[in-house]
Amino acid sequence: MQKKTLDGVTLETILSQLVDQYGWEDLAARIQIRCFISDPSIKSSLKFLRKTPWARQKVEQLFLEC
Repeated sequence: MQKKTLDGVTLETILSQLVDQYGWEDLAARIQIRCFISDPSIKSSLKFLRKTPWARQKVEQLFLEC
């Protein structure tokens, strides 16, 4: 089994794949940040994740694990 890496993968791609796989509700349960819980959208989540390194790290880690 090949291990995933973040090389060449944009944050938007990561987030889109996680939303497709888990849906917003399950994603919010796994990573409890407001942009996933309250009126979630790709655009608002990207804005938050780009400004918040600890949240982005959690999203990237979940992407690598799934």
